[in-house]
Amino acid sequence: MLKSFATQAYDGAFNLFERPMLVLQKLFGQSRIAWVFLLPNLLIFGLFTFLPIILNFVFATTGGDRILLGDRPFVGTEHFASLLDCESYFDPNSCHRDLFWRAVGNTGWFVLMQVGFMVLFSLITALILNRDIVLRGFFRAVFFYPVLLSPVVVALIWKWILQRNGVLNAGLEGTGFGTVNWLLEADWAFFWVVFVSIWCNMGFYVLILLAGLQSIPSDVYEAAEMDGTPRWRQLLRITLPLLMPTMLVVMVLSVIRAVQAFDEIYVLTGGGPGSATTLLIQYIYDVGFSTRPRLYGLAAAASLLMAGVLFVLTMMQLAATRKQSGDN
Repeated sequence: MLKSFATQAYDGAFNLFERPMLVLQKLFGQSRIAWVFLLPNLLIFGLFTFLPIILNFVFATTGGDRILLGDRPFVGTEHFASLLDCESYFDPNSCHRDLFWRAVGNTGWFVLMQVGFMVLFSLITALILNRDIVLRGFFRAVFFYPVLLSPVVVALIWKWILQRNGVLNAGLEGTGFGTVNWLLEADWAFFWVVFVSIWCNMGFYVLILLAGLQSIPSDVYEAAEMDGTPRWRQLLRITLPLLMPTMLVVMVLSVIRAVQAFDEIYVLTGGGPGSATTLLIQYIYDVGFSTRPRLYGLAAAASLLMAGVLFVLTMMQLAATRKQSGDN
């Protein structure tokens, strides 16, 4: 009886929506009915994605500290010229917007260090977790767990550990060593920013690489074992070449994510000491929202320059993927 009631309820719900759908199908035609279902998503996507992009271009070409477009005079490419005004791009002190180029330099070093070490550690971890080890499922969950945490939570945990009276300095004092101002010395602060970023993001890339490793056919390794191929040679001649498409995806995703790093760094160091850990996203935030006068146009121009770099990186990834597919 319960099954009969459920069937009747299902038929009633189906009939309720059938007539409006038939009307829409007659109005728009069968070939256009799909747009009726896509329209709500397209409206939301346009409102919260395309419209902000358009507004960003408008703000980048207008001046002043007013937020209403009618109160902002047109200045053309003045903001871009101001950001790119340098005698030497390798010397931020020679630039009109020296803090912008310090943020660019910090971002470059951060991407180089964070992506390089994270991809290396992720690959090593994935290779270990792909083997038949004790508690393999447990360790996979442990490495992925930091990804589930909020970046703010991660930063607060590590700030509690690294502050002057934190857990790490307490441990050093207990073993007879002196304390270190981990977050107040420029070199140490940058090191810990990179370390914390790797710690909280590595599990995601380990998961991707692990999926890539498991997609490699086992019979390839069996044939190599029958030929007496040593493990290190299997790694170099079988695993890494077959894993290269996945590695390429991991590289591009990690670079884009590193360029956009903000949350955990802002909470952990606030960009300090000085501007030692100020990255590009924080510079955009500070210029546009944190400091006065609020230079919305300058922040918008900086964000568009960053978007251009990310676009180039994405095109490089697509080109490399197509080339690799063509070679295969």
